[in-house]
Amino acid sequence: MKYLVRTLARAVLLLAGVSLLCFGFTEMAPGNFFDEMRLNPQISPGTINALQARYGLDQPLLVRYGRWLKSAARADLGYSIAYNSPVAPLLWTRCKNTFLVTTTSMMFTWLISLPLGVLMAARRRSVFDKVFSAAGSLVVSIPEVVLGVALLAIVVRWRLLPLSAPATGEGQTMVAHVSDLVLRMALPVFILVLVESAIIARHVRASVSEILRMPFVQSAKALGIPRTRVLFRHVLPAAANPAISLFGFSLAGLVSGSLLIEVICGWPGLGPLILEATLSRDFSLVIASIMLSACFMVGGNLIADVLLLLADPRIRTGALDAN
Repeated sequence: MKYLVRTLARAVLLLAGVSLLCFGFTEMAPGNFFDEMRLNPQISPGTINALQARYGLDQPLLVRYGRWLKSAARADLGYSIAYNSPVAPLLWTRCKNTFLVTTTSMMFTWLISLPLGVLMAARRRSVFDKVFSAAGSLVVSIPEVVLGVALLAIVVRWRLLPLSAPATGEGQTMVAHVSDLVLRMALPVFILVLVESAIIARHVRASVSEILRMPFVQSAKALGIPRTRVLFRHVLPAAANPAISLFGFSLAGLVSGSLLIEVICGWPGLGPLILEATLSRDFSLVIASIMLSACFMVGGNLIADVLLLLADPRIRTGALDAN
């Protein structure tokens, strides 16, 4: 329990540091939402100053940060000037779409990369291993934005998939709505799964290859235990710790990657919202969006820490000894 409390405390401190950096960067950014109004001669400087005071933009950085912390503790993430709406409902609508793409990508990534990495390690230096290792290296070497734009061009050129935002579901049957949703999220999910699978499969291959050289594996083979059972019943659990640690990093990579891929593919998630808010200098919405993305990443690492604690008795023993 103390180990988990310390882990949670580190996560809270990390989020606090991210929020402080966000406020610092917005302070360094030139201008604010009302700068364009100053170019309009029909709007008096007094009106602009009154609007800035209304939204607290005339206050010092630390004062605004303190007010934001108090509001965030009450689940009030501020007010979007550009959308003329509270930030929380805007984030909730977009967050659901990002969460859907991220969780779907995470599921398919691990369903593909885990057995693929194990088979590559079991058939090390074979044609199978060389082909997938070369393909993974190629995918990893291509920047994610280049890969996304290339696949988007192929989809648009051949009209393989719809790319606009999914329909609300009104006037559609459940089957039609789900089919439309799956088709429209297929491209961003495919890009994310392709990139992350190439990375995770290589790490799983390296971990399993190291375990395969251990004496207990050779003994299991000498006893006549089937190869598949040795791999998935004995080798894979022994290589679980690096895979579990990689789970948290993969979730962070999927979240950060999804923000970019959403912009490229036109998926209505947090990525386009952050971009629009940044261009309009709607800093309350920018800060809340970044903090929500950071919560996804920190949450993934927390889940990985809990799974490690449950899977490895040595971690529990080390935590108890440290106390």
